[in-house]
Amino acid sequence: MREFLDDLIGRGLAQGNLLGLLNVLIGRRIEKADGSMISAGLTWREAAGWLKKLRWEKDAVTELGLDPAQLPMRDRERYWYSAIAQAHVDSPKAAEAGNRLAAALRAAGYVVK
Repeated sequence: MREFLDDLIGRGLAQGNLLGLLNVLIGRRIEKADGSMISAGLTWREAAGWLKKLRWEKDAVTELGLDPAQLPMRDRERYWYSAIAQAHVDSPKAAEAGNRLAAALRAAGYVVK
């Protein structure tokens, strides 16, 4: 997962599409082009843990319409968990954003189902 997320960051694919990223990480299966599985879908807690580990930019939550000051600042994992809980990652808007990211990932050598 770390390699996948680092690749996403390096290619700039996740920047400006946090809702799509959350939708893909939580609700979809991610594979490499050769068929090897990266993820069968993460829990909210696992996704929050990865965002914490990678020190994802906290201000990215503004893309979700959230105010960073209203989230738990001292605990980064709890911060991201709270953001995910409020993001509506199962909404039609999130699915559309996830589809856009999936198309970009396909061009980068990943398959999102």
